[in-house]
Amino acid sequence: MTRTLNVVAFVVFASALFIRSTDPVIPQIAFALHVEPATAALLSTAFTLPYALVQPLLGALADMFSKARLMLLCLLCVTAATLACGFAPNFETLFGLRVLAGLSSGGVVPIAFALVGDKIPVAERQVAMGRLLFAIMTGNLLGATTAGVVADLVGWRGVFFATGGFGALVLLAAIPGLRGLSEATGRFDLSNLVPNYRAIFRNPLAKICFGAVFLEALFMYGVFPHIATMMHNAGETRASIAGIVLAGFGIGGAAYGATVSRVLPRLGETRMMRLGGIVMALCLVVIAAQLPWPVELANFALLGFGFYMLHAVIQIYASELAPAARGSAMALHSFFFFLGQAVGPVVYGAGLNSIGIKPVLIFGAVVLVGVGFTCAHWLRRHPAGA
Repeated sequence: MTRTLNVVAFVVFASALFIRSTDPVIPQIAFALHVEPATAALLSTAFTLPYALVQPLLGALADMFSKARLMLLCLLCVTAATLACGFAPNFETLFGLRVLAGLSSGGVVPIAFALVGDKIPVAERQVAMGRLLFAIMTGNLLGATTAGVVADLVGWRGVFFATGGFGALVLLAAIPGLRGLSEATGRFDLSNLVPNYRAIFRNPLAKICFGAVFLEALFMYGVFPHIATMMHNAGETRASIAGIVLAGFGIGGAAYGATVSRVLPRLGETRMMRLGGIVMALCLVVIAAQLPWPVELANFALLGFGFYMLHAVIQIYASELAPAARGSAMALHSFFFFLGQAVGPVVYGAGLNSIGIKPVLIFGAVVLVGVGFTCAHWLRRHPAGA
């Protein structure tokens, strides 16, 4: 299983490059395609909203067919759509291609977690999923950093060519790497959809898990597409610096993935969830203060670590909501998480254009503390739950 886990981690690493690659170059795209920065920031929503909406269907397909094959097919489609983004003649075309990329990418990361859930016992799953999180955060780190550097060197179109080209290389390596993976597959039967989702929501912890990740994503990730614009307005016009700051989140997430096997036994799940909510809240307050970029870099690293202290525990409980429909459960987990990511930039953009982004950040900080303490209260290991 170690070899398979490494290949799956490689695939989710590539997928992670696509998600936040536009965030550092929003001002460049806005200028080149003659739109407002707040409009260009909606490229994040263009990716994450379709990513969320397609989850119920992809989750059902994952439970009926081979998770590995579906994951590779989705990687092929998101790679092709990303390469096409580099040729977009206008914002409308770029927006549409990001929608296609988001639809396709929806079958990579959540199905990878479901595959790990199928193959690895629950007692060992926290560490295994921590490795996948390490791969995802490393991808986010390099995606944001590389996007800024590439954009400063050759322009924003080069970002799509670079990430799409890398995705193609990973796909070529992963096809033989996952060949022969033994999975139980079935036929396409829509009659399974309703029973699977009914089984998931019958578990009382479902509303806690899904509501928590929605609020996490809305108030934490929602500000990401606006960071480059905030820095640009403050006088820092280099996309590479915005990319480095955003990459701090990946550094923190990677640090969590590398240390989770030691942190978890010492703190326990309950304290990790509480502390994760508190840390994220404090980091949003620091973002509202708009401090120099080296401080912001350190703050984003702490934000990444705090986020995964909470999010990774929620993910474990989500994977056990309905073991017979794990693909569907993880897809719903991603549905609510990416729905929050889609709504977040709109909420922060509205604040930026009206009352200012700082009040929204402060309100988000309060919400995240509440999320951490609510999860710590309800997500406990007992026979009826995860």
